[in-house]
Amino acid sequence: MYSYILDAFPYEIVFADKDHIIRYMNREAEYRYYIVRGYRELIGRSILDCHSEETGQRIAGAVERMKNHGDEELIGLNENNEKTYLTPVRNEDGELIGYFERFEKDTQK
Repeated sequence: MYSYILDAFPYEIVFADKDHIIRYMNREAEYRYYIVRGYRELIGRSILDCHSEETGQRIAGAVERMKNHGDEELIGLNENNEKTYLTPVRNEDGELIGYFERFEKDTQK
C-alpha cells in the first residue's frame, strides 16, 4: 500500500538508510534515474554513486546533522529547476534510520 501511495506522488522519492544505501525508489525516481540518466540497479547501492562529488559531500553533511536531530535540508537546485531536499526518517525512539531525497519544482523562477 505504501509504495502505491508514493508512486502516486508526482515527484521522485528515493529512500536511503543512514549509511546512504538506497532501499526504495518510487516510480518517478526509477524513471529519472533508470530511463533519463541511464543508471541501472541502484537499489542496494550508495546514493552517493549517482551524485557529483560536491553534491555527495552536501548529502553526507546533511545526514550527519540529521543524526543529531536535524530537520529536513535543502541540498540545492538541480538541472531540471527542482529543489532537492533530504528529509530524515526516524524510528519510535527518534533515532535516524534513513532519509529520503525528494524534489519539488522551483516555482520562484
